Amino acid sequence: MCGIAGVVSTGRPDPALVHRMCDVITHRGPDGAGMHADDRCAMGMRRLAVIDVAGGDQPVRNEDGTVVAVFNGEIYNFAALRAELIRRGHRLRGDGDSECLVHLYEEHGDDLVHRLRGMFAFAIWDTRRRRLLLGRDRVGKKPLYWRSDGSTLSFGSEAKSLLQDPGLDRRLDLVALHHYLSYQYVPAPWTIYQGIRKLPPGHLLTWEEGAVEVRGYWRLDCTPHEVPDETEAAEQLRERLLDAVRVRMVSERPLGAFLSGGVDSSAVVAAMARCSTEPVKTFSIGFDEARYDEREHARLVARRYGTDHHELVVSSSSLDLLPTLTDHFDEPFADSSAIPSFYVARLSREHVTVVLNGDGGDECFGGYRRYALMRALARVPDWAAPRALHRVGGGLVAQTRAGSRPRAVGRILQLLGQPMLDRYASLISVFPPAQQFDLYTAELRAHLAGVDSWALLGEAYAASRAADPLGRLIDADVHTYLPGALLPKVDISTMANSLEARSPLLDHHLMEWAAHLPTRFKLRGGTTKYLLKRAVAPWLPAEIIDRPKMGFAVPLGRWFRGELRDLAWSLLTDQTARSRGLFRPEAVTALLVRHDRGDDESHRIWALVQFELWHRNWLDRAGAPSTAVPTYRDLLARQS
Repeated sequence: MCGIAGVVSTGRPDPALVHRMCDVITHRGPDGAGMHADDRCAMGMRRLAVIDVAGGDQPVRNEDGTVVAVFNGEIYNFAALRAELIRRGHRLRGDGDSECLVHLYEEHGDDLVHRLRGMFAFAIWDTRRRRLLLGRDRVGKKPLYWRSDGSTLSFGSEAKSLLQDPGLDRRLDLVALHHYLSYQYVPAPWTIYQGIRKLPPGHLLTWEEGAVEVRGYWRLDCTPHEVPDETEAAEQLRERLLDAVRVRMVSERPLGAFLSGGVDSSAVVAAMARCSTEPVKTFSIGFDEARYDEREHARLVARRYGTDHHELVVSSSSLDLLPTLTDHFDEPFADSSAIPSFYVARLSREHVTVVLNGDGGDECFGGYRRYALMRALARVPDWAAPRALHRVGGGLVAQTRAGSRPRAVGRILQLLGQPMLDRYASLISVFPPAQQFDLYTAELRAHLAGVDSWALLGEAYAASRAADPLGRLIDADVHTYLPGALLPKVDISTMANSLEARSPLLDHHLMEWAAHLPTRFKLRGGTTKYLLKRAVAPWLPAEIIDRPKMGFAVPLGRWFRGELRDLAWSLLTDQTARSRGLFRPEAVTALLVRHDRGDDESHRIWALVQFELWHRNWLDRAGAPSTAVPTYRDLLARQS
């Protein structure tokens, strides 16, 4: 597990720049560094040593040094790949996984990605052809940013590496901002910075004499297949989960697991216990507000398997973490579960170097409650749900108090009065389009005229091969929400703490098997993750299987009416924020007032707070004296 960065150019790149690009991501790899430089390419890495600790330094090279690679991630089938390469006459110097890349490139060229089982972002420099190949894993567990000006291309595991280039003009991408306020993250290929892009999951990028080509190599195929009966399917799922867990338990450094008390992480811990002769180390986060606290459920699993269990409680007083999050999240990110994710990573790193988690269970097996709601709404025929219902529902929402039954009815009417895809987009959006454009100044509205963030969801839906609308929505989440929000949150939170996270439920063999299941195996009546729950029911306490989904939520609503209220007002309404000319001050104030009066606007406020913190940290202060822009710490000091 590492961080990588580099520059290729038709002229000679600057190795000193690449050193700086690597230095700013030392947290991703505190155990060592490596560098390659020639007349066209300079690239380096920071290493977190997990496999082949003694001999796994990078960059790695083929026998004659004509192919060089840097690599971030883990290749779980590396032992089989090494054996095959040795049989074919290749000489491998170390005992790890990264060296396989250069020899696989010699054998298979760009198609080497199809041989890899794991999570990865890599750069391979072909010195003979003067050609760079960048690759990112199938679902996007490992990030990769890039930038090209026509003659030079730079890349890095984090955007902050690219920001080390003094020639880069840090400017806000307004379209990316618009997408962020829709989805709470900036979707690939955009980043919040003009000129910097993300390589999408399942894609390759080639650079040769200044010419750049990006192309996809994998997409989940959700074409339905014939399936066995439920009993046999559940047995197959258990076997596949055990296999995915087993290959992810290979490590020369201490290993444990995140344990939330939900079905997914509990199933992973149960599988780990079956694959291990030692007690599994488990880590949980709780809150001092009972409705958000899952510790008791996590303890049920920990007691059942005799794990070495560790806990930490998060409170609003812990939010001095926010400046640290802003430093590590190079883009605005509005999923508030980044807070407990960061804390559980920090707790885990005190004891282990590698953790397994339950990420991907909801996307693979239909776990989100919104799927059940969408199926229920779909039972209402179109003729019974005219578009006028949307206006009626909106009026009811506006005239009733938060949390009341009439407000809930109004929300359902709003959804019924929309086309199916708009319904789903409404459920997952932070700011729906009407609220976005009400928030924007006239200048920003004019700039974004015709930009439709919801079209991104529509494109993912249209590309799906699933047989029914609900299956296509689940597939769309695999290609949007999963790599856009869930995986970056975990990667950044863990790597900021020099911790490697592995996700058995996102093993591509398991995902491809699950993708072919009919939707009835995922959602049965009101039961989400139907087959997964049936499969792991013999492993887990009934309280875990039967409990409603909780999610990794934090009490934002209370925090923004209590300890963080004054801070939010100061941050979003001071002269620094108003001077940007992006958001109408009266719209921002109205949002804060509505929340004070009882409406839950906390997620929208959080999105604006995260954008403002990011802007001050990454744009304002980049070219300003250190005292010119009030920071989060400055504002916090004023409140105290």
